[in-house]
Amino acid sequence: MRTLIATAFVSLDGVVEAPGGEPGHRSSGWTFKDIEFDEAAYEIKGREQDEAAAMMMGRVSYEAFSPVWPTLDYFPKYNAMPKYVVSSTLEEDQLVDNWGEITLLRSLEDVAALKETEGGPISLHGSATLARNLSDAGLIDRYHLLVFPLLLGAGKRLFSETDKDKQMLKLVESESYSNGIQKLVYDVVR
Repeated sequence: MRTLIATAFVSLDGVVEAPGGEPGHRSSGWTFKDIEFDEAAYEIKGREQDEAAAMMMGRVSYEAFSPVWPTLDYFPKYNAMPKYVVSSTLEEDQLVDNWGEITLLRSLEDVAALKETEGGPISLHGSATLARNLSDAGLIDRYHLLVFPLLLGAGKRLFSETDKDKQMLKLVESESYSNGIQKLVYDVVR
């Protein structure tokens, strides 16, 4: 069984929208604006590339990442690994051809079936709506969170407001950095 890891930049009030400058959010680029850079805080991002066997994203993140990531030299392992895009609307002919193997998954059931296959961890990037749906369906196994010391007040949240049973998490790694960012790695307790 494969491990599905949701990785996210998140504000203290749970917002994950527009961390890197994506348009449409009043605080777009909040991970680097007004936060002093501390390279140590991003160590986990390199480790994620080394440990993941595949990458997953939803349609919106795919459409944002696919024109840019294949040209970036600091994502060589992500660019080479298989990618899974969860979308009920994206068609095969809309996929880029310069980003390695890309497979469309049409449903949460498809994600559950993928997790049952052989292979290493799958790293989920961006994709706030998909992350919430996967979490609600009990399909996420681990969270890699970089929590930023700010409150954004509005935007897409990491977790849904769905009324569901309590879910326990086990803290397996944490660290605080000079700029106030906190790394929190949680396993989902089953």
